[in-house]
Amino acid sequence: MSFISPAFLWALTALAIPILIHLFSFRKTQRIYFSSNRFLSQIQQATSAKRRLKHYLILAARLLFLLFLVLAFAQPYIPATEQVSAMRSITLYVDNSMSMSVPAQENVRALDAGINFARQVIEVFPPDTRYQLLTNDFAPFSNSFKTKNEVTDLLTQVRLSPISRTVNEVRERINNSEGRAATDIFWISDFQQSTFGEPAAQWLADSSHRLHLVPIARIPPANIFADTAWLESPFVVGGEKNTLHVRLRNEGTKPVEQLLIKLSINDIQAGTAMVSIPAKSTTQTAFDIATGLSRFSRAVISFNDYPVVFDNDLYLSLNFSDKIRVVEIKSAPAATVVEKVFGNKSVFTFRSFLAANVNYSELQEADLVVLNSLDRVDPPLQQALNNYRASGRTLLIIPSANPELKDYQAITGIVSLKRAEDREKYELASPDLNNPFFENVFEERSTRLALPVARRVLDWGPDRSALLRLKNEQPFLSRFGRTGLTYMLASPVANEYTDFASNFLFLPVMYRLASTGKKIENKPYYLLTQPIITLRADSLTGEQPVRFTGLQEVIPSQRRVGSRLVMELPRFSMNAGFYYVLHRADTLGLVAFNQSKPESLLEQYTALAVKEKLGNRENITVFESNTAETFSNEIKARYLGTPLWKYAIILALLFLLVEILLVRFLK
Repeated sequence: MSFISPAFLWALTALAIPILIHLFSFRKTQRIYFSSNRFLSQIQQATSAKRRLKHYLILAARLLFLLFLVLAFAQPYIPATEQVSAMRSITLYVDNSMSMSVPAQENVRALDAGINFARQVIEVFPPDTRYQLLTNDFAPFSNSFKTKNEVTDLLTQVRLSPISRTVNEVRERINNSEGRAATDIFWISDFQQSTFGEPAAQWLADSSHRLHLVPIARIPPANIFADTAWLESPFVVGGEKNTLHVRLRNEGTKPVEQLLIKLSINDIQAGTAMVSIPAKSTTQTAFDIATGLSRFSRAVISFNDYPVVFDNDLYLSLNFSDKIRVVEIKSAPAATVVEKVFGNKSVFTFRSFLAANVNYSELQEADLVVLNSLDRVDPPLQQALNNYRASGRTLLIIPSANPELKDYQAITGIVSLKRAEDREKYELASPDLNNPFFENVFEERSTRLALPVARRVLDWGPDRSALLRLKNEQPFLSRFGRTGLTYMLASPVANEYTDFASNFLFLPVMYRLASTGKKIENKPYYLLTQPIITLRADSLTGEQPVRFTGLQEVIPSQRRVGSRLVMELPRFSMNAGFYYVLHRADTLGLVAFNQSKPESLLEQYTALAVKEKLGNRENITVFESNTAETFSNEIKARYLGTPLWKYAIILALLFLLVEILLVRFLK
């Protein structure tokens, strides 16, 4: 224990005054004579003993009163465990991720508690201390050190951010700061397990730096969030039905019963569902999507889950209106059945080329290429088709009456391809309606179907997974390939070989082939943590940049790579929601952004566990306070010491009260 004003301790000599008064009494005694004083003598002995005890107690109370009164003026204190030096540099990292919106106390968010802790740190250190304020946004103001007043103003501007940072990202950002390095780092966070990451081996090897862990203990909530959502058929053509599947996750330790889930499309409620989710588990539900939606439709999956509300909405963009690009390569200039099938300009962009005059740039942009009745395939076209398939696109081969097998093998890679020996037509077997290829194609499942007949010209051996088979168990339409999908018919679509082209089955099969070839340019949603997104932009002209317009207008860094537009997301400038992609006055698409899913996993590390993960070094300390008041007392005790003068005054008043009570009530 030390004293701020030790000179006041000379006043302890005043303790001699009550002692002297006690030893030397100036009262004169009066002698009284009695005829018999035998009994009076006994009474005098008893009274004297009690009086002597009372005087001793009063003396002790007076001495203690004077002692603690003098000590109060001397201002005793317990010295600080860490000394405050001049010209100190301090880094304040305040975690402002979305998980910090969860209450830490009743009606107090974890972020607000963290900001209060940061203010308490600023109040402790001398005025010449410089501060670096760092948040998950890595905003420009964190590049340099600020004065006390400047950093106090910056703390009032801290808001929740959709960005999560790992322990290594924060440390790297601190190391790359301009100016002098910080001697102390105050890490104020909820230490979320899902976003903390694995620290590097030499994370805080420099012993001249001290790391102070300030944990924010949140009220443990039972969080529910939409884990993901997807369309059963990513592309809708011909008025097909579609279904939106949603997977929900319960991170709580108790099951959730009868949770109401709502689907809204373009701000109109389109469906509801009631789900029950076991503890620490997931469940799925589905919504039917109506046809005839607007070009760019905004879908929102929502539910009520208090107090964690930042992940109660899942935003989805439904871009149903993109046209399918179909390219036909044929041998004769006459119109074909393929052109008639894909002639609907509201759904398809169709181009037809002769085999000797193919536009290869159009070929690479196609979603579906139909090789229609070619006897031979020239080597340049073979190479272009192989590159097309390698990029993950879809190719349909309709053979001619006399195909060159080597050319077809070079395209498909089917070694066993040969001419069929059939000389008669066979009826097709009923398609397997449980096959995902035929899902949602037929309104009713009926076995009484008028199926086409066909005579094959190509044979590639038995194929149990064939999409269409003849009744003699030979394949008629098969699918090959892993990267790109290659479909092959066993016969031409001419009438002398098959009536498939005039059958009811032809149109839905061709539409389904086209829809499987469609590459979704815009995903249903993106996460705000994704650094780059790519959109198709083959119609852009000029140098004017593409911009996002939604909750705010953002012009991202962008570059064109062929027909693709690659954009780097400015993550600290965007929030979850919908954004229209605009170029001049044209709307290129609608994109939806959602919070990062790991942010919804609210399990926390304890500060001691974090210290252990960081190597349990001596220059890492832990604060265990849960409120701003207790944190203030703890940090002052560490850096300013613990003042004891208040306790000295309390004890002095207590012994003064004891003296009064002794004089008044002790007879």
